[in-house]
Amino acid sequence: MADRNTKLAALMDEGDFSHKSLARAVVVAATRSAQDITCDHTYVSRWLKGSIPRGDMPRFIADALGRKLGRQLTIDDIGMGDAAVSAVQPDLGLSFADRPEAATATVADLWRADLAEAGSLIRALPDSAAWNEASVRWLVSPPDGELTRSGNRSVGAVDVEMIRSTADAFSMLDGKFGGGHARRALIQYLHTDVRPMLDGKYADTIGKELHSAVAEALLLAGWMSYDSGVHGIAQRYFIQALRMAQAAGDRLLGGSILSAMSHQATFIGRYREAATLARAALTGPAGSLTPTMAAQFHAMEGRALARLGDERGCDLALSEAERQLSRRTADSDPAYITYFDEVELAAEFGHCFRDLGRSVQATERGAGSVFGDGLNNRSDFFATMVQAEAYLGQGDAGRGFDIALDALRLGEGLKSARCVQYVREFQDRITDGMKRAAEFREFAEQARGFRLWQQVDRQP
Repeated sequence: MADRNTKLAALMDEGDFSHKSLARAVVVAATRSAQDITCDHTYVSRWLKGSIPRGDMPRFIADALGRKLGRQLTIDDIGMGDAAVSAVQPDLGLSFADRPEAATATVADLWRADLAEAGSLIRALPDSAAWNEASVRWLVSPPDGELTRSGNRSVGAVDVEMIRSTADAFSMLDGKFGGGHARRALIQYLHTDVRPMLDGKYADTIGKELHSAVAEALLLAGWMSYDSGVHGIAQRYFIQALRMAQAAGDRLLGGSILSAMSHQATFIGRYREAATLARAALTGPAGSLTPTMAAQFHAMEGRALARLGDERGCDLALSEAERQLSRRTADSDPAYITYFDEVELAAEFGHCFRDLGRSVQATERGAGSVFGDGLNNRSDFFATMVQAEAYLGQGDAGRGFDIALDALRLGEGLKSARCVQYVREFQDRITDGMKRAAEFREFAEQARGFRLWQQVDRQP
């Protein structure tokens, strides 16, 4: 039997709530979130005995109590936090919600469960059906309409800028040190600081800007989770980012989120789904698509097709990506896509030609794929390791080993499961004949001194 909820009882005493008056206040709180619920004094009795209601009810209870007491309360404050995490459903975050309010509740539950390291999410693998459903829903859903709220806290343009600036700082850390470095700190920020804003008070214009900023932050959370190897959580963040972008009416951002889904799908071996997601990214924004975004989306399609061995399809996609990028103009792109430039495209050429077994082209077209600015260490690591693999494919093992050492040096400060996988794939390309050569023994002795190589050696 559950223990009595003493925190809830104390708050009810402080606010002079009876069972019936709290039940009425909870119904009102749900109505403010556009939800129609049933609640009476018997529900309150069960909560006091330790029962934990499902869905959004704990949040409505906290809101009802907080309004009367004049302060923000969390579900931890009302004694329902730990139990809410333990009751997390395995499909949390996989659905593209019908209403923006439902998406807000979902991301709040996701952030909480992620911080609590809920096993059902940490161990989860991506669900292909969830990708398909989310992309189709996004493609065909009508606009949500006005996005206003009447919460306690007023939210303005400065709050939106705060979210964007904070996300930019985390993005810089992500590129320089890998997703595993500050992923948890980003989720904590979103849970603690951003969650109350979504339940705040704002008019439609600010509401849409807020949801667009949160969508970008969720996109980053998805990237950092993907880079950290928690793919089920990453997929959930991407899906919820897509829903937030839909609420904001931001079709361009929605396309970028589908492109990120495609990138993840290729990495984990879901190549057909990856190609479909990249095509959906191209289709969704319609006439508003900028040349840079079109280039990036075509590159993602090419990456998936290369893994499928579709040389003609990959060549067409890369050719179109190159043509589109040549059409870019200054100030024509949203800030979140300006990173994609000639250096990034060169890296995509390198990846694709390596995967197609065209090693000479991989080294030629991928030669300009390194930034070398100290800010994009992970991207530089990937591009350099691809070059190393391409030289192995040409039979020039000595050059490949030298370049691989350069990559391992770049990777010393990176906490990235993807980087570990790149090292593993490089090891798999080293043939028995290469291993018998003296140059391999010299390389292996040096490689063992680097963290990423050690991580691969420790894993089964």
